[in-house]
Amino acid sequence: MPSPTLTRPRREAHGGPAPAKSPAQDPSIANGRRLLLTLLGRRRRPLVMAMAWSLVEAGPVWLSGLFIAAAIDHGFLAGSPGTGLAWLALLGLAMLVKAVATRLMFPHLAAVVEPLRDDLVHAVVAATITRAAGAAEPPDTAAVTRLTEQVDTLRNLVSALLRSSRALGISLIAALGGLLALSPLAAAIAAGPVLVALVVFTRLLRVLVVRQREQVIADEALTAEATPILAGLRDVAACGAETQAYATVEAAVTAQTTATRALARAALGRRFVVALGAHVPLLGLLVAARPLIQDGRLSAGEVVGAVTYLATGLDPALRSLTGMVGGWGVALAVTLRRIAETITVPAVSVSPGGSFSPSGHELRAERLSFAYAPQATPVVRDLDLTIDEGDHLAVVGPSGIGKSTLSMLLTGLRQPSGGEIRLGGVPLTSIAGHELRITMALVPQEAYVFTGTVRENLAYLCPGDIGDVRLREAAEKVGAGPLVDRLGGLDAVIDEPSTLSAGERQLIALARTYASPARLVVLDEATCHLDPAAEARAELAFAARPGTLIVIAHRISSARRARRIVLMDGTTVLTGSHRDLMTRSPLYADMVGLWQRHDCGRM
Repeated sequence: MPSPTLTRPRREAHGGPAPAKSPAQDPSIANGRRLLLTLLGRRRRPLVMAMAWSLVEAGPVWLSGLFIAAAIDHGFLAGSPGTGLAWLALLGLAMLVKAVATRLMFPHLAAVVEPLRDDLVHAVVAATITRAAGAAEPPDTAAVTRLTEQVDTLRNLVSALLRSSRALGISLIAALGGLLALSPLAAAIAAGPVLVALVVFTRLLRVLVVRQREQVIADEALTAEATPILAGLRDVAACGAETQAYATVEAAVTAQTTATRALARAALGRRFVVALGAHVPLLGLLVAARPLIQDGRLSAGEVVGAVTYLATGLDPALRSLTGMVGGWGVALAVTLRRIAETITVPAVSVSPGGSFSPSGHELRAERLSFAYAPQATPVVRDLDLTIDEGDHLAVVGPSGIGKSTLSMLLTGLRQPSGGEIRLGGVPLTSIAGHELRITMALVPQEAYVFTGTVRENLAYLCPGDIGDVRLREAAEKVGAGPLVDRLGGLDAVIDEPSTLSAGERQLIALARTYASPARLVVLDEATCHLDPAAEARAELAFAARPGTLIVIAHRISSARRARRIVLMDGTTVLTGSHRDLMTRSPLYADMVGLWQRHDCGRM
């Protein structure tokens, strides 16, 4: 029997590629420039100082050919080696000044570049959260790429371009200016190929911009496709859609690979530009050097000086020009444009959710269905379920059957494909979002603990000020009291949440939820990293707490503690007590036996 297909509608990452426009027509390019100028404008003084020291760094490029020509013509060839060495010593002194200027430039450059990451991260996160909170569009999973890869790329590119900007203008002008001052004839030989190379490079830039943008979009599309699939692997397995999920990710990876190869092929044109603008003039000068020297139109020193300008000035400058503008500059323009067009938050005048308040906290699901695609097998099908206020319910079933999906449906974190969920007689979609989040709390398996004080972590879900007594009581009730004491009390700072064990993080999340005003709590395997005794203490504390408790059970003990049990088997849903399901459902009996054997094996 073939597996059902997963045909999740494909969508481009937010702000996907639009029809090609000229720079004058595309407002996102102007927005990108404005964003960069705004960020750099905040740090005008260190930027000016960095550029000033870059001018000093370019000194040896201006002077190298002139000093070498003087050393040869007026020193060594004139029979005065001391004079020649003096000119070379002056060039060495210029190199020393350059090294000092480079050392003095970097602190100013750091003062410009380092804060960029914080500014960009703040802008991307603020825009993404604002969009999601405003429900103006679905959550933008591609924002992960912008927040990590693109923000870091932009920061590094700005750093590289500012650090090496002298090679783009200053060094190139210095090499050509020095060559012109040394010998107008040698400058004329080099000018033609250089101008042709610059024209070719200008046309190449258009192709590079298109290819770079295609690669950025492909990276975002891969993140957007892979993120929900990786997050829902259990549900993908439950609906038998592994093949289609693999095909979806494979298509995104193939598109990304194709875009990367196309960009690499276009980038090869930069080598041609360097060969045309630097190697051809050098070859022409060397070929013409002998007849020009014999005619007295060039001296030997001028030839060596001109070769110096071409080999050590023009060639590196063109390589930097094509590498920086054609590589870093193109990436900067595309990435900056991409971030600028995605941090613009559309005006949303309608608040998320509705404006009704529930009357009580009875939770009722009516013909509830959910599938990850129209053609996929539903994870939940026509479920009718009533959970009275104050009830204690356990949800059990094989791994990957859709228990976590059901928990997100019941708390409004996922929208059903069919049917309706009501809280206190009001549809979840008609309840104001902030009120729904205060009323319901879902504690997932992977507990979230952030850097901050213990107090801040425990009071995170409380909308107003809450006293330390309440936080201490919550910690003691769920068994987190000793952990709080070990960490140093409520004022202790958790610098690295990753140093806490998975069980310790779960205890903090449980205490946080217990202290919250939520009247309906869902524990989605939220105690799986605790031992059975600690799990029992936490669950019994929530059961005795005012409100409703729903437990996604991973041990038989959790099911036995519940007043009612919901069994999901992939096709039907059975509801009853532990004793009732033991007689009615062979699947439940098998699960109980498996749980008991597993617990005995661990003893």
